[in-house]
Amino acid sequence: MANHVARVAILASGSGTNAERLMRAVAEVENVEVVLVVSNHPRAGVLGRALRLGVSTWVMDRSALVSGEVESRLKELEVDFVALAGFLMKVPNDLVAAFSGRMLNLHPSLLPAFGGKGMYGHHVHRAVAAALANGSIDVTGITLHWVDSEYDKGPAFFQAEVRLEAGDDADTIAGKIQRLEAEHYAKETLRAIRESLSLSGLEVG
Repeated sequence: MANHVARVAILASGSGTNAERLMRAVAEVENVEVVLVVSNHPRAGVLGRALRLGVSTWVMDRSALVSGEVESRLKELEVDFVALAGFLMKVPNDLVAAFSGRMLNLHPSLLPAFGGKGMYGHHVHRAVAAALANGSIDVTGITLHWVDSEYDKGPAFFQAEVRLEAGDDADTIAGKIQRLEAEHYAKETLRAIRESLSLSGLEVG
């Protein structure tokens, strides 16, 4: 696939800060293109970010996900790689299988710690703060992992950690995680695209 243009879809449920970082990084390389941003929330901030950057959007619901409509749409668009950036719905097994080794999720902890059903966003940060307070941890971080059939159980592709300080609360921890995401998410997702699709020339930053 050395001369192939990688076609990427982003699935996101929220404001889309990391999705925008990826879209902007993609604009700096020649052999990758974000062809669709998918959200399950019609008012999600990610939709406006995508439109401002000229990327097509699609608002879907759970029925579209479980019926196979999402998978069909991605295949119609010849999507090669799926990036999950704050996507809060469980990906059906059929869709996971269709993009095995080509679907990457971002999680705001050092998996396997603080992963699983219901562990996302501030829920993770509160759990990390509680563990810090009881002395069981002194670091946290982010994980980019390949998606499989279980919540947050797929193999890790990349992790970055940050030290915690006594007294850090959920908000402080969230800020530290956001800085890690800003530093690493787009660059490492492009690396995952390059390696999973055997492309070259996707290095940024």
